[in-house]
Amino acid sequence: QVQLVESGGGLVQAGGSLRLSCTASGRAFFRYVMGWFRQAPGEEREFVASISSIGRNTDYPDSVKGRFTISRDNTKNTLYLQMNNLKPEDTAVYYCAAKDDISSGTYTSPVDFASWGQGTQVTVSA
Repeated sequence: QVQLVESGGGLVQAGGSLRLSCTASGRAFFRYVMGWFRQAPGEEREFVASISSIGRNTDYPDSVKGRFTISRDNTKNTLYLQMNNLKPEDTAVYYCAAKDDISSGTYTSPVDFASWGQGTQVTVSA
């Protein structure tokens, strides 16, 4: 399994931007489909973005499409989430996740991902 560590969370005003990073340890980061999820207090874990193993394909829900961008640098074993025009409803703990799948697919359900980071808090004030 791959070990994941998120960073880059914080407090930002509505309309602002943040970039989250997720650094993976272990070999063969390029084999993994990667995803970002978020979870607000009392809510279920929610899909935010997914990217295929070599970055060819991405997927987003409508709630973040056009505002968030997922990317990866396989030479640095790092996944990113650029978040622009943040809204108070984006407030949550953000998690990165990995699925061992070297295909060009993406995944949107938490149950598809076997490895998870510890999460990073993002708080957007009105």
